[in-house]
Amino acid sequence: MTDPADRELRAEAVVHAAPERLWALLRDVTQMARWSPELVRMVALRPGGLRVGQSYLGINRRKAVVWPTRSVVAVLEPGRRLAWDTRSSGARWVWEIAPEGEGTRVVHRRPVPGALTLTSRLFAPVFLGGSAGHADELEQGMAETVARLKAAAESS
Repeated sequence: MTDPADRELRAEAVVHAAPERLWALLRDVTQMARWSPELVRMVALRPGGLRVGQSYLGINRRKAVVWPTRSVVAVLEPGRRLAWDTRSSGARWVWEIAPEGEGTRVVHRRPVPGALTLTSRLFAPVFLGGSAGHADELEQGMAETVARLKAAAESS
């Protein structure tokens, strides 16, 4: 049986902005902390900018708990799709954009291609109130992130 925490999380919206505008915001992953309620900071670990194989250190926070994650860019399709694998959890974070009507559909997903790592399975129950509960919080946070990204894209 699949653990409820392993389920794919998803949030999406139609943004009244061109795909190029959304891509310009998404490709600067260091700005993700502006929109995410859990991510505090994302820092490139190597020079060279956004590219497949680039590593990032993420600093996350939930209430008084702060923890690092290491992510590696796995997919980069300029103007369409960006994904990174978070090695410490086993999750993949995906952003997809596509023209829709007069705007752009943005989809934010978090699949778990294999299973959550042992580290994640031990950390979440002790520090985050449980794996399934944290997954619910993550999905709600993803909806907030998409809403904030939409507001940023539509404000210019």
